[in-house]
Amino acid sequence: MTENLLEVKNVSKSFGENQVLKNVNFTLKKGEILGLVGENGAGKSTLMNIIFGMEVISNTGGFNGELYFDGEQKAFKNPIEALKAGVGMVHQEFNLIPGFTVAENITLDMEKTTKTPISAVFGKKLETIDKKENIKTAVDSLNKLGIEISPEEYVREMPVGHKQFIEIAREITREDVKLIIMDEPTAVLTESEANSLMESLQRLAGLGISIIFISHRLREVLTICDKVVVLRDGVVVEDRVNENLSIEQIANWMVGRGENEKLNLAYKTDKNLNDNDIVMDVKHLWVDMPGEACYDVNFSVRRGEILGIAGLAGQGKLGIPNGILGTYPVGGEVVFNGEKLELGKTASILKKRIAFVSEDRRGVGLLLDEPIFWNITFNAMQIQNKFIKNILGLKFRDEDAMKKVSNSYIDSLAIKCTGPEQKAGNLSGGNQQKICLAKAFAMEPELLFVSEPTRGIDIGAKQLVLESLEKFNSENNTTIIMVSSELEELRSICDRIAVICEGKIAGILSPKEDPAKFGLLMSGESVEVCDCEQ
Repeated sequence: MTENLLEVKNVSKSFGENQVLKNVNFTLKKGEILGLVGENGAGKSTLMNIIFGMEVISNTGGFNGELYFDGEQKAFKNPIEALKAGVGMVHQEFNLIPGFTVAENITLDMEKTTKTPISAVFGKKLETIDKKENIKTAVDSLNKLGIEISPEEYVREMPVGHKQFIEIAREITREDVKLIIMDEPTAVLTESEANSLMESLQRLAGLGISIIFISHRLREVLTICDKVVVLRDGVVVEDRVNENLSIEQIANWMVGRGENEKLNLAYKTDKNLNDNDIVMDVKHLWVDMPGEACYDVNFSVRRGEILGIAGLAGQGKLGIPNGILGTYPVGGEVVFNGEKLELGKTASILKKRIAFVSEDRRGVGLLLDEPIFWNITFNAMQIQNKFIKNILGLKFRDEDAMKKVSNSYIDSLAIKCTGPEQKAGNLSGGNQQKICLAKAFAMEPELLFVSEPTRGIDIGAKQLVLESLEKFNSENNTTIIMVSSELEELRSICDRIAVICEGKIAGILSPKEDPAKFGLLMSGESVEVCDCEQ
């Protein structure tokens, strides 16, 4: 019997004339963790869709090559076949039912049931669901991940970090699971949550479960993976055992750069800002965002600066922009350019030239069934009456202008697509994130809130996005408030970083401060902060 659980042999896949995978080969042993890395558009998601039997593959002509799973040649026709064979997948975008509880989502289609007199006659389908047992099952799975979430809370009230744990808990709840595919499982997690998850994955591997770990956080790949497979433009360019590998090596393999073109984030250099020129003043802000509530947030933002907001998941960092922009119930006082904002009235705030890039790109940020040029220009057209032409006194959309500005952002942000008319929903997650950024830029905001801007973006695109934010800030004097779980990214472009803990600003630090100080603030400890704290 083979020691390999999965063998991928000469797998190729084309969508029309676009070949996205070219003779891909690799093996995965039982109980092995394989790190699959590559830039956005390298073919990672397509390869996983093939392994998991996603219908998008069979609906577009299938694939060439062979897959062997547990010693047998397989080509799963749909995910149900894959699940029955012991393959689970945690997608980058959530597949949860908002109106169900945590326990109901985790045990969906795996519910424990109780026999009834009726079911004894008419069969198992008429058994009743054993709620207590299902809650126990859900709690057991969550405990394996080291996370405490109420099993009876509704998923629609969960922050994105908790939703990710719920997705993973559901997969490890399945009986006879042999392989779990994880697509960016830590993208929405803080460092401590990610560390907890990685420890859990190593325990699962110790039980003989194989894992394909897709991540742009290369440090995590090197921490837990037994070997690393690098995809570039649909081709496996490296297949290495994880011995003496470095982040720089993998990054260069991913993007094909030479030694003198290594990706590097330099820490922020000081720029001249007027401490008395306050563009936004936030006082006693509270936001009722489930899982990310704020209770008494106070801070000021200087005109033209990039202010970072850091903090652990659930402490309120996501609540700040979502509350100010009216996504959730909000109170307190926010003064912008000397004028109080009408909190809760999103359209009114957007008209003040304030823009927001949400962390939830699919649920809030994009019109998935509409073309790219519609997505990029929609808010500017609706809120600011841009891209409108007047013909004989009648107003029409100026689609030529919409496509022209969209093409400029497609080029500047390196959005991989067939053109401005391609639907946003057909793009990879990283490219969708870039569209959200372009959508905000098109509004030419005076102040931009951007939440988790590099979530799920590969290392090359990550630097491009950060550089784009810096460029937009410097060229337009646009004030940016950036919320991120990635402290090193905040340190690379921010002028100051505010740390939130338990719904309040614990302190504001210079990006040059020792990372340990940030950790102490995030954990509720006091540290010496910069002079411009509040």
